[in-house]
Amino acid sequence: MGRLDGKVAIVTGAGSGIGRASATLFAREGAKVLAVDKTADAVKETALKIREAGGTAEALAADAGLEADVAGYVAKALSSFGGLDVVYANAGISGGLVALQEQTPEQWTEILRINLIGPFLAIKHASRVMAEKGKGSIICTASVAGLKANAGGHPYSASKAGVISLVQTSAYSLAGTGVRVNAICPGLIETGMTRATFERARAKGSEGKIGQLNPLRRYGIPIEIAHMALFLASDEASYVNGQAIPVDGGLTASMPYAGQRR
Repeated sequence: MGRLDGKVAIVTGAGSGIGRASATLFAREGAKVLAVDKTADAVKETALKIREAGGTAEALAADAGLEADVAGYVAKALSSFGGLDVVYANAGISGGLVALQEQTPEQWTEILRINLIGPFLAIKHASRVMAEKGKGSIICTASVAGLKANAGGHPYSASKAGVISLVQTSAYSLAGTGVRVNAICPGLIETGMTRATFERARAKGSEGKIGQLNPLRRYGIPIEIAHMALFLASDEASYVNGQAIPVDGGLTASMPYAGQRR
C-alpha cells in the first residue's frame, strides 16, 4: 500500500521543480492529485506524466495568490475526486536580488501576494473542508531565508518568514479541528527559481562550490523536499503540527564559522 492511499491532494506550483516532484511522488504513493500552476502547459505535462506512470491526476491552471482561483482549486478537488485530505501550498516566486534602496512597493506586493497571501488563502479555504471531516494536512513552502539572513532577497526572505509565522498561528487557530499545518524550509535546491545561480556557477566552472556552506557540502534536488512533504502529508506525521522544518543539508544548524572541523 502507498503512504497516501485513498487521499486527495492538491499541489500548487506543480508545473516544475519541487511542486512537480511532490505531485509525482504523492501520486506514486497512492494519492489522487490535482496539480495546480499558473503555467497551463507545464502543469498539464505534470499531470500527463503522472497518468502515464499509472497514477491519478488532473491539471488546473490557476494563480495561487488570487482568492477566486484558490477557492476554485479547492472546489475542483472536491468535484473531481470527492474530497480533500492534503494541500501543499508550494507556489512561489523569488523576485531576484535587487539592492535595498532600489526595491519598489510593487515588487514587494507581488512577492508577498504569491509567497505569503497564497499560503494564507490555501489554509483559509482548505481548512474549512478538512475541519468538517476532522482531519487534514496543509503544508506550505517556506525557506531557510525565512529563518536566517543572506539566503534570499529582502521581500522574498520577509515573505518566507511570514509563512513560518502563518503556519504557527494557523495551527493554533485550527486547534481541535484535526487539521495540521506545517512548513518546509528548503535550503539551496536546483529548480527553475535558482537556475540563474547554477548557470552562473557552471559558466565560471565553480559548480562544485554551490552548497559548500552546509555540512553535506552540496546543494539539494527537488525530490529531497518532496520526501519531506510526503511525510508531512501522510498519517506518519499525525503528531507534527505548527512546525517549520529545514531541509537544508544542515545549513541552519550552526552559527557562522570559518569552516574548520570540530
